[in-house]
Amino acid sequence: MVVPEPPRTPHVRAALRGDSAKVTPLELFFDLVFVLALTQCTALMAHDPTWHGMAQGLLVLGVLWWAWVGYAWLTSVVDPEEVLVRIVMFVAMAGMLVAALAVPKVFLDSGLIFACAYAVVRFSQIGLFVLASRGDPGLRSSVLGLGVSTAIGVGILVIASFTDGYLQGALWALALLLDMGGPYLFGSEGWKLVPGHFAERHGLIIIIALGESIVSIGVGAEVAELDAGVITASVLGLVVAAALWWAYFDVVALVAERRLSNAAPGRERNEIARDSFSYLHFPMVAGIVLIALGLKKTLGHVGDELHTVPAVALFGGAALYLLAHVAFRWRNVHRFSTQRVAVAALCLLCVPLALHISALASVAILAAILVLLIVYEMVRFAPLRAKLRRDLLT
Repeated sequence: MVVPEPPRTPHVRAALRGDSAKVTPLELFFDLVFVLALTQCTALMAHDPTWHGMAQGLLVLGVLWWAWVGYAWLTSVVDPEEVLVRIVMFVAMAGMLVAALAVPKVFLDSGLIFACAYAVVRFSQIGLFVLASRGDPGLRSSVLGLGVSTAIGVGILVIASFTDGYLQGALWALALLLDMGGPYLFGSEGWKLVPGHFAERHGLIIIIALGESIVSIGVGAEVAELDAGVITASVLGLVVAAALWWAYFDVVALVAERRLSNAAPGRERNEIARDSFSYLHFPMVAGIVLIALGLKKTLGHVGDELHTVPAVALFGGAALYLLAHVAFRWRNVHRFSTQRVAVAALCLLCVPLALHISALASVAILAAILVLLIVYEMVRFAPLRAKLRRDLLT
């Protein structure tokens, strides 16, 4: 008599996704919840447009960004279409949703709710990584190290929820620093990723952040009468967003993806992914969120001067975005973009001017600066640009 084999328990496979793997609908669905988180961070800063409010918004954004980054790495290892992975990612989405809802009062009476929801998001990721690392000692070691830094970071956020003032802000900064510093402290050799998928995922999050700037235009326009000034400011805001998109996707993103694909698997590739994407994409997203804050404040009062913090957010956000591009390019191909540094400096010099001219004029100046940068690069580097795009797209 043949004894039937017991049914096998489904498990998460540790194998890499195929080299041609693309971002799945589930990952895009997950990112939609992150859109709400971005919107809430902008709203937090808009509600308190002071240096203190801006610092709080950027701290929350940093913590939420690192949670999103974890899932970009996760879905380059496990198959998001596995039933167990789907279920856990839905649980994580619920956690991210609750965390986003807690953002407006996270430094008042919603800190503990945020910390607990954030813990659900992070430990769901860690749990899937633990399952995926069975039979892979290198990946298991990296995951355990990440688990330690994550637990410490979450614990500090829980403690911060019972404090206030500068101590609370300092604890948040410490939690973010320790959590993001985990990959440096525990090494990068054991991680795995699919280069094309990983780069595509980060490119899509840039688009999502730019979408938040468009949403901010709509929200800002709601508080004002739809007249010629508001319409002009809205169109100029779209021009700014389009220029930011062009600056990233025309060549930079293509070069970065090719560099990541050509890097040796293991430590070299993982460190490029960590530095270029996990770390340096954060100031890009932060810059876009700050610009969104400036646009939101502009649309409310297009004829008035911007106050100091919104002016810094508008022009400083653009400078931060461009400087992150400079660092991104240097990390990938060790080439320095003089023109983008110069334009970033010009943006910062425009901050005092924005305090004495209309908000509409400020947006017009920013749009003109960014468009001129794009035109200059297209003309100045036309042969190189054409060659790069031809080589990288074939």
